[in-house]
Amino acid sequence: MHVFVTGGTGQTGPTVVAELVAAGHKVTGLARSDAAAARLESLGATPHHGSLDDLDSLRSGAAAADAVLHMAYGGDFSDLDGMTRRDRTAIETLGRPLEHSGKPFVVTSGTLVMPAGRESTELDEPDTAGIAAFRIAGERACLDFAARGVRASVVRLAPTVHGPDDHGFIPMLIATARKTGVSAYVGDGTNRWPAVHRLDAAVLFRLALEKAPAGSVLHGAAESGVTLKSIAETIARGLDLPTASLTPAEAAGHFVSPFMATAYGFDGPVSSAHTRELLGWTPTHPTLLQDLEHGDYLAGPAS
Repeated sequence: MHVFVTGGTGQTGPTVVAELVAAGHKVTGLARSDAAAARLESLGATPHHGSLDDLDSLRSGAAAADAVLHMAYGGDFSDLDGMTRRDRTAIETLGRPLEHSGKPFVVTSGTLVMPAGRESTELDEPDTAGIAAFRIAGERACLDFAARGVRASVVRLAPTVHGPDDHGFIPMLIATARKTGVSAYVGDGTNRWPAVHRLDAAVLFRLALEKAPAGSVLHGAAESGVTLKSIAETIARGLDLPTASLTPAEAAGHFVSPFMATAYGFDGPVSSAHTRELLGWTPTHPTLLQDLEHGDYLAGPAS
């Protein structure tokens, strides 16, 4: 299968591209720079020059492929409406060449779109007033293609996709602990975050492309919910620092931004039971706390 990939040089993208190539698929990746093109070539993929704002490049890349995987997301986080429009437009542009073809179209979202305070399943509705509601428009734009002859599906990744050289939420938490001298959590720290190892996430994306039914919503969560207190305590042991409980008001000034303080206090466990049963996905790689204890997270100087 010839797969056109966006976001193939991001944090999770290279692992996904490598997984697809190893499984025998041909991969063409969107590249907005020479460095990105070289990275894709090193992974065995063919670069396709363009960007999310270059709609002609998206259209031609999708039209030439047997499947499309959209992982790229970005823009100005101070303009969430603008980011949402950009992503929705990119998804609509990528999907149109696939109409009435039965070809697979997989779009990435995040489990933070789900309601807080309980374990959500893939069949539950996302929270339109939640912390990550800006991702819902992209999900819907993708799933709309299921009624237009496209094998469209959405993969919601856990907020923590962990593994070597991570530069996401957990490294930000560690950097804050190094800077402030305490490893902090919000309230009693019993709020839960799903997690998945990057290698397991890559397998899930491959399986989604290969066999997810049209209209599927999939949860990329190997662990349904890891408490933020256990994460903070593991960081504290590794850095030989104390832990600290913060009020939401204190957290807003302690962490990188008020948004991150809200995210670190969010209780959003999810189930991936339906995903596992549907696709035969079985995560096998280390858990988040195992990665924190034995991986590269706590090595080296403050970032």
